[in-house]
Amino acid sequence: MAGRGQLALPGKPRSAFGDQPLRRPGARAPRPTEMASARGTEPDAEDVAEPEEAIYEEVTSCERMELSQRLAVEELITTEASYVHNIQLCVSDIRAHLQKKKLPDLDLEGLFSNTDDILHVSKRFLKRLEATATQEREQLLCISALFQEFKEEMETVYKIYCASYEHALLLVESYRKDPRLQEEILETLNAAVPHTGASDLSFFLVMPVQRVTKYPLLLGKILENTPASASAYPALQAAVHAMAQVNANINEYKRRREVATKYNKAEHLTLRDRFARLNTHSIAKKTSRLSRLFMHEAGIVAKTEDREYDNLEEKFQCVVSSVAALKENVASYLGHLEAFLLPTPHKCELQIDEGPAQQYRHFAEYLHCTVFPEFKRRLDRLVCQPLCSLSDMLVGPQQLVKKRLDKLLDYEEIQERKSEMGSVTYDEEAAMNTYLAINALLVAELPQFNQAALQLLGQILCSLSALQQDLAAQVLHQAENELEQMPHGCMPLPGFWKMVEDTLQQSGAQLRAFCQTFETVTLSPVTQPLNPAEERKVLSLVSKHGPDKLYQVTSNISGSKDLDLTLQRGQIVALLQSVDTKGNTSRWLVDAGGPRGFVPAGKLQPFCPEQSQQLGMQLPAPESVTERRRCSYASPEAPKVQVAAFAPAFQVVAGFSFAARSPQEVSLQAGQPVVVLEPHDKKGSKEWSLVDVNGQRGYVPSSYLVTVPAQEPAGWSLPV
Repeated sequence: MAGRGQLALPGKPRSAFGDQPLRRPGARAPRPTEMASARGTEPDAEDVAEPEEAIYEEVTSCERMELSQRLAVEELITTEASYVHNIQLCVSDIRAHLQKKKLPDLDLEGLFSNTDDILHVSKRFLKRLEATATQEREQLLCISALFQEFKEEMETVYKIYCASYEHALLLVESYRKDPRLQEEILETLNAAVPHTGASDLSFFLVMPVQRVTKYPLLLGKILENTPASASAYPALQAAVHAMAQVNANINEYKRRREVATKYNKAEHLTLRDRFARLNTHSIAKKTSRLSRLFMHEAGIVAKTEDREYDNLEEKFQCVVSSVAALKENVASYLGHLEAFLLPTPHKCELQIDEGPAQQYRHFAEYLHCTVFPEFKRRLDRLVCQPLCSLSDMLVGPQQLVKKRLDKLLDYEEIQERKSEMGSVTYDEEAAMNTYLAINALLVAELPQFNQAALQLLGQILCSLSALQQDLAAQVLHQAENELEQMPHGCMPLPGFWKMVEDTLQQSGAQLRAFCQTFETVTLSPVTQPLNPAEERKVLSLVSKHGPDKLYQVTSNISGSKDLDLTLQRGQIVALLQSVDTKGNTSRWLVDAGGPRGFVPAGKLQPFCPEQSQQLGMQLPAPESVTERRRCSYASPEAPKVQVAAFAPAFQVVAGFSFAARSPQEVSLQAGQPVVVLEPHDKKGSKEWSLVDVNGQRGYVPSSYLVTVPAQEPAGWSLPV
């Protein structure tokens, strides 16, 4: 029975506060007496049924919204669980199965990108999402807060995957054209995930892209079925906006990556290709950029300042220069190591069966055959290869930094035109957007790149230091082992140094005695004769500086510094100053008959013009160093009796072996003395010379003959 003022309608929804029908919050159910008093009559059945029908429809709509909301939440959780399960299959089953096949043409990194990072984030997100089911009244608030908490992580992992998704699809398409690879992929799918019915890897690769774009839709569906008066409504709105912004940021990042990919490739174009690319548009563009750059440098127009980017670029250029310097130094180090390994003292045959010489031979053999080759292999693997890889990694960002400057010049010019005219063309707007995209990408990614490059550079330097320490430890250990076997290995240190000092004193006394004996038996140096050209130069130097300033070069001088002269043995120079610009007395400033410069003082000896002229009358001299090698040798005009009275200062020998090919030629052995009869052939060509070799006459190539100083007369020997 219905109480007073209540309507008992069977089948109608009842309130939780008794058997009253549900009604809108704050609304008071009209009483029959009030309705009757308003009409002035008693209430009837129709008057009571109309408001109750409206209340029933409103209650049904609320229940329907609540049911749709609950279903939307369940869809979010169940689809997330299914998605995580599929990604787990992709990583643990499909990729692992393909890795076991070890297919050389299959780029697994390019296919699956950072799927591991996505799986890690999604697992944590799913665990927290499922935990919200226990929060019945606060579930929507928890879901909203959860999306706000994970939005940055999701954006980080999904933007990398979405940016490389197009490349993964290109790889899948290329694998379809390779029957062998396609067969291996299908076999993997049938073995790992037969229940999915997938016929291609793209079935799994597209899932992360679809999932991140579906989050705003799923949240929006929950929001649609949530009353605006609910406490979770603003939080859900914020979550929907946050995930929509995540998708917008991913799309913008993908666009920037596409622009960067277009410009960061290093092109190796030939000169012909570069000329082929020239046209009126490119020439006008480059001219405009160049003029803009000149105006920047001249201060005519102001540069666009971006301190954040400038600091990042400065750090990046520092990394580039450091990598280049280290790469150059390591290459030089390897070159010196190669030169060090060229001598092989352990291969020399020693006529000593035992003692320190043999121990040193064993030590050198161990170093050359074991220690240093292993060190070189480790150096190449742990230092050279990573350093070259790091250097290759820098090429793309370098191209992008260079292109950013070009686009900045275009951007500034378009901005000026826009401020003057008020609008720009579509192409100019696209050029401005290109600059903004490149600049934003560099500002966002250069800090991470600089940090990663510095970490790699530090690891390479640590590896180099560790290799050096290992090398030193190996050499020291082996040297200590060899030292223990030597006679003096166990001698106390003071006694060892005393023995070394006594040995050095004894050797020094022997060397001084040898020098004294050598000076007593050595003939005085003979001033080298001069050719006519040298004699004219000597006369010129005497007239300019005087005879007491003349010096003759005793050995060839090769200039290695600025202002150094390169002189040949026997040349005459005049002394200008006996010190160089820094006060060094071992380098003299001389006049070589034209060029002036510095030469080592130890390779000069005083020159006496009178002695040279007298000797020049007695003996012939080669015209120059080049002519000596070609052996344009003139026979002495003086009678043979006069020539025999003096010891010749030079003699002609065969510089190379020569085999006669006709009766008119004569064979020579390298170093064999010859007598030049005619420095030319019958036609007057100086390419051939008529010589006498041990009584045989014939022609030989003049270039095979060399003029050398005559050997000292016999009659003395070095002290033993």
